[in-house]
Amino acid sequence: MNRFLRFAIPMTLLLAFVLLLGGGLHAPAAQADAKHYVCVACNLPCDAKVFDKPGACPDCGMALVEQGSAAAVPARDDRRKVAILIFNGVEIIDSMGPYELFGAAGYDVYSVAETKEPVTSAMGMTMVPKYTFADAPKPDVLVVPGGGVRGAQNNAALLKYVVDVTGTARHTMSVCNGSFILASSGLLDGLTATSTYGNVMRLHQQFPKVKVVGDQRFVDNGKIITTAGLSAGMDGALHVIAKLDGEARARDVALGEEYHWDPSGGYVRPAMADRLIPNIDVEKEAGATTDWKVVSSTGDASHWDISVRGPSKQSAEQLLGNFGRALEEQARWTGNAGSGSKSRSWSFQDLEGKTWRGTLTVEPVHGAAGEYTARLVVAKSS
Repeated sequence: MNRFLRFAIPMTLLLAFVLLLGGGLHAPAAQADAKHYVCVACNLPCDAKVFDKPGACPDCGMALVEQGSAAAVPARDDRRKVAILIFNGVEIIDSMGPYELFGAAGYDVYSVAETKEPVTSAMGMTMVPKYTFADAPKPDVLVVPGGGVRGAQNNAALLKYVVDVTGTARHTMSVCNGSFILASSGLLDGLTATSTYGNVMRLHQQFPKVKVVGDQRFVDNGKIITTAGLSAGMDGALHVIAKLDGEARARDVALGEEYHWDPSGGYVRPAMADRLIPNIDVEKEAGATTDWKVVSSTGDASHWDISVRGPSKQSAEQLLGNFGRALEEQARWTGNAGSGSKSRSWSFQDLEGKTWRGTLTVEPVHGAAGEYTARLVVAKSS
């Protein structure tokens, strides 16, 4: 091998080594320049996924943002905390309606139960609590939903949690007949409160230390807030957001959720006059084996007119007597203002001491043997 070749081969190897070394030096820089993307934190498993290009998260649909950016790492520790109490029989909208709105406001929202065992809602949906009473963070706001509350009302550990948390929270808010849980804990003693339309009178009867009202969509006592039924909990949540962060913020949340919010309360279901009509077992009183159907039900805050129709082997007069007795027992109406073979009337007072008149009539359906129509009208006296 000549001298030139002996010299060229080492030089070639040296040049290759330099090129490799140079490439190695630049490779990490190229990798460092590559951007990665994550979805905006949504508390789902996809929060841990990393993508190599922008777009939308294929799992949750949230926009992908650059990893390490402020949008990708929100300040989570200083967010307001909202605990949603859940239990077997909890109403879905009572709990999840406020959950949605507080979450949309950027609050840290989580569910709490006595244990982490799944609970079954009033409509059969399974919910898995995030925390137990023992390990839940202290919330700024506690939401106490309604639903099938009898078990919760008699659960000493649950009532203790509600009382203890209320002592340190900024606000405690009940929804629907969740007010019965607060009342059972003693937290509503001496306060004004409301509930869902069918439970306003029952709340008044069971808890005489509570001033029960039926003309407000939500009642604000300062720390403790109670709302009427179901969707009223969403208005209550927006009211709490307004108290904590201003009405402008609450309006922005409502707008984003496409929810028509009236800060003054708006529609008040418990104020409708049918709240005064008790829920009696019509089939039982008629001795019927098939359902009686509601054929009309109309009214407003000052009167209500409801008619039902169904079969019975009894006479119209017998039905009138049975229905009238059941109404008196359930509604505790007193002061019978008159009766006859086809109608009975009562004079009674509501929670505010206003006088009402109720009139019941029962008549056979023309051309349908064994069929009857029962009509009940309640109206505020002038």
